[in-house]
Amino acid sequence: MKISLISTVKDAAPFVGEFLASVAAQTRPPDEVVVADGGSTDGTLEVIRGANGVVVIEEPGANIARGRALAIAAATHDAIAATDADCVLDPTWLERLEALLEAGADVAMGSYAPTARNLFEVCSAAVHVPEPDELDEARFMPSSRSVAFRREAYEIAGGYPQWLEVGEDMYLDHRWRELGMDMRLDPAAVAYWRVRPTLRSTWGQYFSYARGDALAGMYPNRHALRFATYASAVALTRRRAGRLAVMVAGGCYASRPVRRVLVRLRGEPVKQAAALVGVPALVAFTDLAKMAGYLSGLAARRSRS
Repeated sequence: MKISLISTVKDAAPFVGEFLASVAAQTRPPDEVVVADGGSTDGTLEVIRGANGVVVIEEPGANIARGRALAIAAATHDAIAATDADCVLDPTWLERLEALLEAGADVAMGSYAPTARNLFEVCSAAVHVPEPDELDEARFMPSSRSVAFRREAYEIAGGYPQWLEVGEDMYLDHRWRELGMDMRLDPAAVAYWRVRPTLRSTWGQYFSYARGDALAGMYPNRHALRFATYASAVALTRRRAGRLAVMVAGGCYASRPVRRVLVRLRGEPVKQAAALVGVPALVAFTDLAKMAGYLSGLAARRSRS
């Protein structure tokens, strides 16, 4: 099997060298690497051009879906592995994904793990990134920072939706699920992903994701449930007994990310204590970002119709 590794990038100069080094260190090297650049101005292109055997496509202003589509169109092989050029790939990442394709999968799903440098990033990762043993192959929707697929499966599903600025990979995942594609998971095929470092950038990330969901008509029930949950919580806090119920329910709601962070901070009791406050606050903060983003997307969708 010949495999093309494709990626998109824009202004990732501090990270792209480490990404390229992780590609070079793969136990199963890709047969070609195609990177689409969306208009970098920070030296990213110079780093990529300095790497041996990397095909670079430039289209300033291209969104992620457009960049992925351009890279796939330029790839010469029918097995495609996709990631992001600010990730670091586990050395066995491509070998593991290839094994799933060789075994008959249409889509080989890898996982991703956080690279967290401080307490805020550890807490944020606990809120947003599940542990490998939490992943259910039958329901998992892979990020295109860690996935491989057959070109035929990509084309039958219609490819990445280039009209969608964010959430293009989830849109394609839904199409694959609807079409009954053979999607297999190896949680050990890991792409290491950098957590957003500030509250502002975290808000922007999840606002954009939810806005994309609304524009693409994805996860309406999930978003409706979130609005209903918070509306009920606000109504209950008008009474003392209701406030207690909200506190208990909120603790249950945040229990999974709290368990994650306590494990990740094992042996650091002071940080664990801080995380017990920080993680539930981040859960609520992210939910507010998603609700605001979803409303923004619904308004934009109505204006386009």
